[in-house]
Amino acid sequence: MGEPGVKEVLSLEDLEAAGSVKSGRKHILSILVENKPGVLTRVTSLFARRGFNIDTLSVGPTDDDHISRITITLDGANHPIDQVTKQLHKLVNVLKIRDLEPTGAVSRELAMFKVAADGAQRAEVMQLCEIFRAKVIDVTKRSIVVEVTGTVDKIEAFERNVRPFGLIEMMRTGEIAIARGRGET
Repeated sequence: MGEPGVKEVLSLEDLEAAGSVKSGRKHILSILVENKPGVLTRVTSLFARRGFNIDTLSVGPTDDDHISRITITLDGANHPIDQVTKQLHKLVNVLKIRDLEPTGAVSRELAMFKVAADGAQRAEVMQLCEIFRAKVIDVTKRSIVVEVTGTVDKIEAFERNVRPFGLIEMMRTGEIAIARGRGET
């Protein structure tokens, strides 16, 4: 390791040795919970105690004001997900849990990007927005704020393409997902 506060470029081998590379076994958990204070803390702390790292977390209301949906995506290859879901079922405020198969679900994410764009660069960024079906939501003399909705791959591809222009700031919501077809919620 180098000096404190000095950023070093890490190789893929360094990341794999440190356990920072994901295994690719993605889980999308859709959890219906009672809409009460402290429920989210109890759910997320259960994952933390078991050594899981949550990749994305999204919480929102459902059609019933008394019920919220928590959508959690995580890499579950290193730890068995079954044990955690059994323990989640034991929590008083948890009503239902589904481990959605990525191929059996439709998932989307929302992201906003503030990109440096003035003069000729602005036209190029606008072209990228058209290609990715992104929406320009704010324009100043030196920057553009863009909204992109889509799959994680689409969001990441858009990010790769706008980075060379100067990515000032980025915000991502995390994935939300719903099962395909007429199955249960």
